[in-house]
Amino acid sequence: MRILVLGAGAWGTALAVTASSHSAHAVSLWARDPALVHALQSQRANPRYLPGIALPDGLAVVGGSLESVLHGPAPWDLVVIATPMAALRPMLSATAALTAPLIWLCKGFEAARGDQAAGLLGHEVQAQVAARSRCGVLSGPSFALELAQGKPAALVAASPDPGVRHTMVDAFHSPVLRLYASDDVIGVEVGGAVKNVMAIAAGLCDGLALGANARAALITRGLSEMTRLGVALGAQASTFTGLSGLGDLVLTATGDLSRNRQVGLALAKGQTLAAAVAELGHVAEGVYCARTVLHRARALGVEMPITEAVVQLLDGSLQAREVVALLMGRGHRAESDRV
Repeated sequence: MRILVLGAGAWGTALAVTASSHSAHAVSLWARDPALVHALQSQRANPRYLPGIALPDGLAVVGGSLESVLHGPAPWDLVVIATPMAALRPMLSATAALTAPLIWLCKGFEAARGDQAAGLLGHEVQAQVAARSRCGVLSGPSFALELAQGKPAALVAASPDPGVRHTMVDAFHSPVLRLYASDDVIGVEVGGAVKNVMAIAAGLCDGLALGANARAALITRGLSEMTRLGVALGAQASTFTGLSGLGDLVLTATGDLSRNRQVGLALAKGQTLAAAVAELGHVAEGVYCARTVLHRARALGVEMPITEAVVQLLDGSLQAREVVALLMGRGHRAESDRV
């Protein structure tokens, strides 16, 4: 199988490294930045985004124009878009003419555009710019560094097209990476987006030393918020108890490699949001999609109090301790209530 990974950030590089372990696959990793391409080719490593990980000999690193790579002498069997959410639309537009399946790895909502009331999930963007493409999303609990180190992981390959799901499994399933197929793209995408917002709240909780009890309560209620929004958008409730829901939420809310959790920890220490994001040096999607999550929820009549508190924290209208007071001061209710 000929696989092209577009985007040499941490996650794109890690997935390319993993796929290259299959002797039957020919994997190419494309980067737009000429300096990064040079470093990848000369050092056979990605010092900027994934330091300490050697690139396999069989992994080809390519640069140059995207068009020349997409329309080379031989067709691709699978194209992986491994960019932040902000770049998904132009990448889908550029790849829309391909016959190969297109999948994306980004988790979040696109920022609102023009007269759009709110941002869109990946599959909604695809419906606008690449409606005829055969598409899917690969998601689930996974830190790029651990995947590149060959540590065990499990992901969800989601697509309405059985052939796309099969292609993803064939491309990436291995002794250290287990793939589960799903047709619930909405649920998988909502889980991947909302867990980032909840991870900011969990980082805040840990940064304020509120204890394990508080963290467990926050993660559980965060899962409830995620599920309510997903079902309102058309997802299957069962998806949120799986890898792309609960699994990804637990990882991102508790793991030290989580960028979104690091933002929450920094805010708890009194850092400004700008300083926290700058210190990361990577994209923390929860910072950019929290407002859209809340906007979409309000439009559907879904109450998401943790998300609302995170948005107020990011906007600077609430301080860290005030977030805790706001959430703990809510009225009592039955656990099975929708809010």
